[in-house]
Amino acid sequence: MDVKIESSWKEALQTEFDKPYFKDLTDFVRAEYASATIYPPASLIFNAFNLCPFSNTKVVIIGQDPYHGPGQAHGLCFSVNDGVQFPPSLQNIFKEIDADLGIPKPTSGNLTRWAEQGVLLLNATLTVRAHQAGSHQKRGWETFTDSVIRILAEQKENLVFILWGAYAQKKGAFIDRNRHLVLSSAHPSPLSAYNGFFGNHHFSQANQWLTQHGLSPVNW
Repeated sequence: MDVKIESSWKEALQTEFDKPYFKDLTDFVRAEYASATIYPPASLIFNAFNLCPFSNTKVVIIGQDPYHGPGQAHGLCFSVNDGVQFPPSLQNIFKEIDADLGIPKPTSGNLTRWAEQGVLLLNATLTVRAHQAGSHQKRGWETFTDSVIRILAEQKENLVFILWGAYAQKKGAFIDRNRHLVLSSAHPSPLSAYNGFFGNHHFSQANQWLTQHGLSPVNW
């Protein structure tokens, strides 16, 4: 199948795109966009990949579902478009960055600048119906994004995987801790942020690892 995605990802994932489940997933997603309001806009489904080529990826942050409110989702986990109010989890992410690195909360919740520095902001499910959280789960996206994580973990060295919450930790359980840095903690949502997300120092630890392995740190 010919998928419109950044060229280094296309090369890395072509065998995945040719599998029967991916055709079924594509048929489902096309039908959904034709009949309902779906987020993110169709042109931004693979935005995380297009902004952060396979060849440039050095940090992977795993989310779950796209935001399902108007104007929020644009294909990067935890990120919202310019001018959109920060969702609670993103507020807490910025609080931890400030506490960890002394970087004050930015004026925009758009994390494109992270993606362009090599941070893959990967949701487990890449599409969702408006106002229906989880509506596109178990349709094939999870199989696809599991393969993305596996290919990264097998084909690259010295990545940083950031796993917040039980769902992300389960999704990244197979990653070889001898080859990559895996940072795990509670999720930044208000329900769990005080159970170990705040004070996790993941952003400074990631930068320390990258620097130790000759890679430029991320300007969080």
